[in-house]
Amino acid sequence: MQKKSNNIVIDWYEPYGIGIALKIKKKIIEKKTKYQKIEVYETTNFGKVLFIDGLIQSIEKGEESYHEILVHPALFAHPDPKNVLIIGGGEGATLREVLKHPVKKVKMVDIDEDMIEIAKKYLKFDKGAFKDKRSEVIIEDGFKFIKNDKEIYDVIIVDATDPGEETSCPLYTDEFFKLCFKHLNKNGIFVTQGGTPIFLHSKRIRNLYKNLKEIFKEVKIYSSPVFGLLPNWVFIVGIKGDIRIDEKPIKTINKKFKFYLPDIQSSLFSLPYFLKKFI
Repeated sequence: MQKKSNNIVIDWYEPYGIGIALKIKKKIIEKKTKYQKIEVYETTNFGKVLFIDGLIQSIEKGEESYHEILVHPALFAHPDPKNVLIIGGGEGATLREVLKHPVKKVKMVDIDEDMIEIAKKYLKFDKGAFKDKRSEVIIEDGFKFIKNDKEIYDVIIVDATDPGEETSCPLYTDEFFKLCFKHLNKNGIFVTQGGTPIFLHSKRIRNLYKNLKEIFKEVKIYSSPVFGLLPNWVFIVGIKGDIRIDEKPIKTINKKFKFYLPDIQSSLFSLPYFLKKFI
């Protein structure tokens, strides 16, 4: 839910009485697409901010706190990730982070072509990833795509809006998880965001964990602060084969990060007591 007051825009969480407020200079674009309402604002101190259906999705100065943490634990843990699938990720930032690794091919499947065009024209978070020869952008419903797809992937990353959003609901179902498992290599990793266990999404996180445990050999949860979102954002991983994602990676890549380092990988999986107990 979004509230506005003069030059302040607030991502307001009802009925919890808490919100995240940003001072804005101007609205860059507002568009109601076939699937969602997209707004981009220029903030006073934090660059551009993307709202989808009234909820903050990414803030330019800090978006890496989500996209780096979503992508790199899986890509560093996998012994040889060559073929990667991204479901969602319309901003292009998840694609950008995957392409920091020596992958051969990355498919990004997003349902909303308008979102991708807005990302290219106004956000530019991809920093050239959309033009990378290794990337292929497909405009299609992610659930329908993987249902009909014939390829096998090393890593599948779901970068979708919350399950409460109508367009994303199919991406949090047992049927979708089973399809992802089927399309993973014998050593493969599936990762999705789960929301925050503080106030809002505890039951969702527990249900996602339980449902994935019925499909994957091993399921892990990790968490990290994400700038612009309530603490402490949770990510859920399904492991196929023999991969230890909760250990410090051995391999390195010669790329720069703002929030992720291989040294912090094991600590990401050290969950607070209340979350361990809840799960």
